[in-house]
Amino acid sequence: MKSPPDTVAPRTIRTAADVGPLVRATRRAQSMRIDDAAALTGVSVDLFSRLENGKGAVRLDKLLAVLDGLGLALIVGPKEHPAMQAPGSGPEQT
Repeated sequence: MKSPPDTVAPRTIRTAADVGPLVRATRRAQSMRIDDAAALTGVSVDLFSRLENGKGAVRLDKLLAVLDGLGLALIVGPKEHPAMQAPGSGPEQT
């Protein structure tokens, strides 16, 4: 697993469709084909494709496996926290 590039900035996810572009950008930045990324993360190509395209439901455990396999993390915090307020951004990395 490669580390995601610095160009993948943290962001707030408001809908399931918001996750897809981040996953796709990270996968492409790592020069991985979708079938290779699916195999690496232990999910089907169909699930990976649905996740990237924001279509259909994806179980939380599968989402977490994909994020982990791509070197990404899910961070949860109160909406009121200043790091969660900026549109399109998420918690600052330290």
